[in-house]
Amino acid sequence: MDNSVADPIHKQNRAVLHSPKCDISLTIMAPTQKSKPASNPASSSAPTHEISNVTLHLSDPVDLEMQWVGRPELMSQVLAAWFQVHPDDFPLAPRLVGKPGVGKTTLAYAAGKAMDQEVYFFQATMDTRPEDLIVTPVVAEAGKLKYVASPLVTAMIRGGIVVVDEGNRMSEKSWASLAPLLDQRRYVESLVAGIRIPADGAFRFCATMNDDASTFDLPEYIHSRLQPQIFIDFPEADEERVILKYNLPYAPDQVVEYVVRFLQVAHHLGEPYTVRDGINVARYALKLMGAKRSIGGDTKDGPGSTSEETSAPQRKALTQAIRMILGEEATEHLDHRGD
Repeated sequence: MDNSVADPIHKQNRAVLHSPKCDISLTIMAPTQKSKPASNPASSSAPTHEISNVTLHLSDPVDLEMQWVGRPELMSQVLAAWFQVHPDDFPLAPRLVGKPGVGKTTLAYAAGKAMDQEVYFFQATMDTRPEDLIVTPVVAEAGKLKYVASPLVTAMIRGGIVVVDEGNRMSEKSWASLAPLLDQRRYVESLVAGIRIPADGAFRFCATMNDDASTFDLPEYIHSRLQPQIFIDFPEADEERVILKYNLPYAPDQVVEYVVRFLQVAHHLGEPYTVRDGINVARYALKLMGAKRSIGGDTKDGPGSTSEETSAPQRKALTQAIRMILGEEATEHLDHRGD
């Protein structure tokens, strides 16, 4: 990157990020002085922040054991959207689109952690109200009102990253309250608290959206602000194998291979089954075999089998798991080799 685009006043405040997952180096322009939330004397675990004499009680970030083991170019695309090329530039707000279970939330979280920033989640629903997104008044001791900042507003104040999960389940009225945050203004207004809340310079936004019929259509003025669109498709077989092994390191190879073959056939036929479904199928099949072993049943070719092909007990457990998790119709796509 050409460092000449950076204003000298920001040089000591630049953080250079290199993510081994995506082979990309990013220079993030940080604000000259980062705002520090005050601690609530009543509870060291409940930080507060004051704006225009209104005290906001902040939310906690999430810290999960989630890593992105899918295509590295998708990580690169998210990080590039958050990249600032000049002090006058502002980050974009990408939306991650795909079928439920393809890894949108994992990708967003992993990208946030790759930035070495706090990550916050906001779960959108059809019932989400503007005040849920921003500040909620709560009756505290002695009947006094306490203003609780949402995870989104907390990320704005603390310079973190917010992931609005399943954003297209949210109504236009709720999205409208975020319109100024998603352009160069970068603030929200709380009607209940009567304050305007600016975003810290390090704040980043990402929305995940399911590609299905049970969602709202985004209004055009919000659609144009949630850019770029990053589409996450079903993984290739090698990727699904890696994802299954990462999530189920104790699963024998033949069980993993059986599930990968099932998923690849399903993808080819246009079925909606995802790698999340595959993980659940493999996990339940292993539980079925383990439970049978624990009560003195047949121990041959159980979860720890080392044979190259799936055994009859393994296929039986996998078939039952697929039937119980995905439905009877899913068994039509099973691999019956060795039966």
